[in-house]
Amino acid sequence: MTTKEINIQYQEYTSIEELNAEDRELAQAAVEAMSGAYAPYSHFHVGAAVRLSTGKIVKGANQENAAFPSGLCAERTAMFAAGAKYPDKDMRSIAIAGGVYGKLGKHPATPCGACRQVMAQYQTKAGKPLSVIMVADGKIWKFEKVDDLLPMIFNSI
Repeated sequence: MTTKEINIQYQEYTSIEELNAEDRELAQAAVEAMSGAYAPYSHFHVGAAVRLSTGKIVKGANQENAAFPSGLCAERTAMFAAGAKYPDKDMRSIAIAGGVYGKLGKHPATPCGACRQVMAQYQTKAGKPLSVIMVADGKIWKFEKVDDLLPMIFNSI
């Protein structure tokens, strides 16, 4: 038997202003995207913003439904919109922001497992790391690649 270890590294910032200009713009876009959330049941508004290889930003917000499995997370609405509208462009980074009643929370909203797997798929498609930024009020986490959020990524091969 061999014992293995997985190490995850990420950067933590205390404000959006500490981020570089490109990440700051993406984080602000995710915060703005929260206003597009439809969350009449959980009241938890999530916004996501994806930056494409061209620099273009595509936003998404969570959409709830009375038939709970029929809703969709902000991350996937943004990624699927980007993938549908710009199928030949790679996704380079994604920012996520969330909080109750549209107010940015104190702790970063982390993506669910399904969203992490979709991020992994787009990262694999691009053949390059997809960075992930999670934005909260006074705390921002940046991961350089999806692997840090989803070790041992599922692969159909």
